[in-house]
Amino acid sequence: MEDLVIRDAEVVDGTGAPSYRADVVVDGGRIVSIVKEAAAAGCQRPSAMRELDAEGLVLTPGFIDMHAHSDLALLRDPDHSAKAAQGVTLEVIGQDGLSYAPVDDRTLAEVRRAITGWNGSGDDIDFDWRSVGEYLDRLDGGIAVNAAYLVPQGTVRALAVGWEDREATPAELDRMRRLVAEGLEQGAVGMSSGLTYTPGMYAKDAELTELCRVVASYGGYYCPHHRSYGAGALEAYAEMVALAREAGCALHLAHATMNFGVNEGRAPELLALLDEALAAGADISLDTYPYTPGSTTLAALLPSWAGEGGPDAVLARLADDATAERIRHHLEVTGSDGCHGVPVEWHTIEISGVGDPALAGWVGRRLDGWAAARRLLLEDRLATSILQHVGHEENVRAIMRHRVHTGGSDGILQGAKPHPRAYGTFPHYLGHYVRELGVLSLEECVAHLTSRPAARLRLPDRGVVREGYRADLVLFDPATVAAGSTYERPRALPTGIPHVLVDGRFVIEDGRRTDVLAGRSVRRTPV
Repeated sequence: MEDLVIRDAEVVDGTGAPSYRADVVVDGGRIVSIVKEAAAAGCQRPSAMRELDAEGLVLTPGFIDMHAHSDLALLRDPDHSAKAAQGVTLEVIGQDGLSYAPVDDRTLAEVRRAITGWNGSGDDIDFDWRSVGEYLDRLDGGIAVNAAYLVPQGTVRALAVGWEDREATPAELDRMRRLVAEGLEQGAVGMSSGLTYTPGMYAKDAELTELCRVVASYGGYYCPHHRSYGAGALEAYAEMVALAREAGCALHLAHATMNFGVNEGRAPELLALLDEALAAGADISLDTYPYTPGSTTLAALLPSWAGEGGPDAVLARLADDATAERIRHHLEVTGSDGCHGVPVEWHTIEISGVGDPALAGWVGRRLDGWAAARRLLLEDRLATSILQHVGHEENVRAIMRHRVHTGGSDGILQGAKPHPRAYGTFPHYLGHYVRELGVLSLEECVAHLTSRPAARLRLPDRGVVREGYRADLVLFDPATVAAGSTYERPRALPTGIPHVLVDGRFVIEDGRRTDVLAGRSVRRTPV
């Protein structure tokens, strides 16, 4: 007898097609039978060892978070309700060009310090891996939800070149090619870049193109956090489109926003650029989160030259009064490349987390100028995370409607006051933008969150409710589903999502997290 039958669910299958009522049977981690309109037809109802009455609930594929920062959280926190409670059954990590594999001892120590604000210091983690394959093997020990990995180009550059602002030598470029190839062979689904973060931002387009050729040869995709989301944002998007087309590589634009005052109302220009490239045959997709503010580290705002040499060199520059004044001029007058070419408006910067508990009084405060920012960077040793209140609602709505759009939380789980997107992105799409505003229909929205990302990841058996597919499933109440998280209570869990299954096993049951660790690494599908 089969494991589970979900009775009388309203199935939104992820393809964008109209919903239908059905009994769905799960066995051995897969969907084995779908009986449409079983009750109305008067036919023999399927049976199983367990029955779940889904009357009034919508059944969809599990949501795929195309931009997650759970690289250490998946190991640190077996509960991981931040994502499981949202209905997320797969996260894509290794984002923004910086993560923890491939590394050697030196690079690991440097990267850990550089992205403490994203993932914590890692003092509670046993870093018993160095390669991408070893990291994925570690995830296979059992995690809350599934995870796919992108080879982080900035980490690769730190390993092969260091943190210097210079072109790679031919030998160094060859080593980077090999490192990217090895990561893909070991299961990574593509490569990410953080082109406003050091050291990845030091790579010229020719270098990135060569690495993307490697990615393309393995059927992976390139996921850049491109060089600007502010002044020059459209040029930065166009640069990535041209680079990927030159390399023959699929392109997925990370957190594709149009932020800062210079871009208010300009989302249609971005979408026109993408439509032109798509019409010419380019393979492009993108992800966004359904909120206006951004989130990053305070150190990320610094100009690229201030980051050369790594974290210790940054702190030395900040401690020197003359150099600190030069940094201030770039931040406040000329527009730092770390802040997307736009002069920092300090009142938009809210402290969301600190590394040093003694500095907890800063959390929730807005910065009043460079002196405060400099002091905090030094005292917290670059570990401070921030919210940056610079987005535009009309841009958010326009971009989420596009046919190549997917959902990505960009959720930083660290800090006392993280961005609510970390805990609320997917129910916020369903509750606010579907039910309340009608920006997307339910069927359209679910397709954005399931089958489209599965297609980008080249997953042959996920992202759709279909017989033979994996039973990564979500059941939610369309009348009540909503993000519980707010800017005041960012870790509040969603409402209206009583059941979530990963590989046919309940990770959320009756609204509560179980002790099931059914998640594993999801590795690249061979070409």
